Order: sequence, then C-alpha cells, then structure tokens
Amino acid sequence: MDKLKLQSLLDEYIKNKKINASYYNENWSERKERKNFYQSYTKEKLLQMTEDEFFEYISKLWSMLIWGNKKYVVDKLIEDNGFKTLKKELAELLFGSAKIEVRWDSFLKSIKGLGPATISELLTYINPDEYIIFNKTTILCFSYLGIPDMPKYNYQYTGKKYAEVCKIAKDIARILKESGAEDYDLLAVDYFMWDEILPLAEQKEVKNDSISVKPSPVSDNDYKSLHDEIKEKLVAIGELLGFESRSEVKIATGAIVDVVWEAKIGNMGKAIYVFEVQSKGSIDSLILNLKKAQSNAAVQAVVAVADETQLSKIINESSEVIDEKSLRTWDSEDVLAVYDSLVRAHESINKLALVPESF
Repeated sequence: MDKLKLQSLLDEYIKNKKINASYYNENWSERKERKNFYQSYTKEKLLQMTEDEFFEYISKLWSMLIWGNKKYVVDKLIEDNGFKTLKKELAELLFGSAKIEVRWDSFLKSIKGLGPATISELLTYINPDEYIIFNKTTILCFSYLGIPDMPKYNYQYTGKKYAEVCKIAKDIARILKESGAEDYDLLAVDYFMWDEILPLAEQKEVKNDSISVKPSPVSDNDYKSLHDEIKEKLVAIGELLGFESRSEVKIATGAIVDVVWEAKIGNMGKAIYVFEVQSKGSIDSLILNLKKAQSNAAVQAVVAVADETQLSKIINESSEVIDEKSLRTWDSEDVLAVYDSLVRAHESINKLALVPESF
C-alpha cells in the first residue's frame, strides 16, 4: 500500500470535511441511520422476521439500488432459497461464532442471489469495527492505493480474501484515527474511499492506467466458476434491460441453453434471444445448441459468449452450420464491463426515486 498517497488523500479528506461540514454531516448521518437500523436486529429478531420485514431489511441496502422493483428481487430470493433457510444462513453469517472466512464461504455456497457486495454491507453495519464493504468501489480504491491481488471475478471473492481486505481496511482506519478524524470505523473508511478516492480511481480506470485490476491467471479449476459467473451476469443484464431473463432453459428438443432473454409482444407472441457461454474446451456442444435453438421460430438471434480466442474458433467452425444472419458474438470481458456500467446507471437513476415502490 502506498502510504504516502494514502496520507495525502486522508489529509485532503479531513480538510474538505471542515470546509464542507454540512455536506459531510448529511452523508455521515445517513450511514449512521443505516447502521442503527441494522444493529437493532439481533439474531433472534432476524430469525423471527416476516416476509414483509425481510423486504424492508434487504431493500434498504445500497447494493439494492440497482433494482427498481425490489419486491420482485426479494420475492425471488425467498422462492429460490426458502425463507426459513435464507434467514438461518443469514443469521449464521452475521452472528455466528466461526471465523469470518468460514461463515462467508458457507453462506455464498448455500444461498443464491445475495453476493459479496450485499453480505459485506450487512456485516459492516452489524460490526463496523471488524468488517468493510467489499464491492467494486473497494477494489478500485485499494488498487489505486497500490494494494495488489484484488479480485476481478466473483469466484475470487473468497472468505480468505475478505479477511485480508478487512485487515487492510483496519490499517486505513488506524491511520484515519491518527490523522485526527472523528469517525474512523470501517464504515467511515468506506465513506472516505467513496468520497475521496473513488473519483480519482474511476478516472484512472477510464484511462486504462496503472490501477487496472490484475488478478492471477484463471486456473483449470476456476473455469466452471467463471462460466457460471458470466451466465449470472447475462441473466442480470437481461433483467436490468427489462427482459424476462432465465438460465438453463430448454429452447428446443435436445437443447438446454445457458441464458434466454424473452420479451412478450402483447398477445401476439414473444421474441427470444439465446446465449451460450464458452469458457474452455470443445465448442461442438455450443454450436449444436445454438443451431437447435434456431429451429425455434421465436428466436430472433443466438449469441456465443466467450473470450477473443474462443470466439474466433466459434466463428470459423460454425460458418456452415449456423445461419450467419442470426449468430452474434459477445466477448465475455465486455459482458462484465456492460454489467458494471448498467449497475452504475441504474443506481444513479433509482436514487431519483422516479417510480415509487409498490407491493
């Protein structure tokens, strides 16, 4: 970590807090309100929550800002995991006695639909002296400070990595305290990064400068995790764009495809877009699935998603098998970038509260 850069940024942060006291007090008050709300929940109270109470509990999170219809998201969480199981695993994550590495990995393995950004935000509110929010903002800011080995893909957000990130955040909190800041828990560290470092880090990212996250190469054991992550991002992109978006869908006889986006056209029918993800190995099954998908009259286009090398092979080997007019290709790195951009756009728009929540 570049401590000279960190100290310079901390000094600027403390100076700006004094100059713009009302702005900083307003933003910090919002964080304290959130912390007080979540700390009002004990393990027993969490386990006894009704579905309506759970909706309020989850919908208040910053990580939920990307969703206009939060009720839909919460209902899906309950449907996919079972309400009793969901509360039990969440209570164990937040209040369990095992090391955070164990609780973190166990939760992500057991529960579908709540990822690192959401669960770390909850952990931070419950215990801001121990846990930091772990999301794209954290990664960009840590990378800007010269902290190496920040994750790029979801499978790299392990419990071990989260523990490492929390330890680094505590070092920043200590320096924040030594610099004379009144608030210096890990929620305050998040505020400092969000307000002071993030704008600079995003400028660097846009310029493809030296802070680009450089994760370790993908190993053979991680390809399945990466494949699953790309599928999840495709489903989320479809949902954010307003499609009915699903994974593992039977689209034609003998063809179960990775992701489908579906749009209903009044009472006339539907338009379907099919995605197959390729991360490694033979592309024969991908080409066969896309060809079978084309036999469904509602399918408007089939999309192969892979890295640059794999896409080149897919284009060459499918040229006489798949109708070229309906075949599209999408670089998997671009999928991740599009997802991040859509998330930021929806967060910004939904902060305006143009459409009220309804039940």
